Amino acid sequence: MKTHTSYLTFNTKKRHEIIDITDEVEKCRAAAGIDEGMILVSAMHISASIFVNDHEPGLWKDILDWLEERIAPWSPEEYRHNSGTGEDNAAAHLRSLTIGHEVIVPVTKGKLDFGPWQRVFYGEWDGQRPKRVLLKAMGE
Repeated sequence: MKTHTSYLTFNTKKRHEIIDITDEVEKCRAAAGIDEGMILVSAMHISASIFVNDHEPGLWKDILDWLEERIAPWSPEEYRHNSGTGEDNAAAHLRSLTIGHEVIVPVTKGKLDFGPWQRVFYGEWDGQRPKRVLLKAMGE
């Protein structure tokens, strides 16, 4: 079995941001030289997410609005985590829990095996500081 591990580091300008990382996932696949297998893509922070969806900025805005308005509003005074730790990012933890922190991307015949509109995204929910993502390719 062939393997390859890569790390990405993000230090976003905004606190909340969505970034397409599909090209980086493909670079990891190519570096591993796998034709059949999978790539684990995992956020290494509990206030960020990895997910698969459509590369469409209107959808990204919808996701950010959905998280803010319905899932975990950025209201630091409303969360016990914030009062217990002195931090203000409880909403980011809940957003990560909702969206998820990792995906497995299948590789078939030397290509990332996606549906027609699928791409891999890094979701930053508490940015403006360095955070890492693990890419681990495995296969033959």
